[in-house]
Amino acid sequence: MAVGLILDFKGATLEQYDQVVEKMNLGGKTPAGGLFHWATKTDDGIRVTDVWEDRATFDKFAEEQIGPVTQEVGLPAPPQITEYQVHNYLTQ
Repeated sequence: MAVGLILDFKGATLEQYDQVVEKMNLGGKTPAGGLFHWATKTDDGIRVTDVWEDRATFDKFAEEQIGPVTQEVGLPAPPQITEYQVHNYLTQ
């Protein structure tokens, strides 16, 4: 079942986020299993909101890609993660 994940990185900047995205070399697309992604600045850091096919796929990607790359660019780790079961999502 698809999951919605909100990742709050307190103390992080959008510049660090941009570095992470660039280093992941995803070509402007979500990784395999990722369905939707957006990021924004918050009052105390950044928030990333994702929809994934399932939590296991996200966890594997986070372990192999997100964790190492966020550490490399100095993002505070780990983020606070809030998970939601997705009832429905629409695409074009």
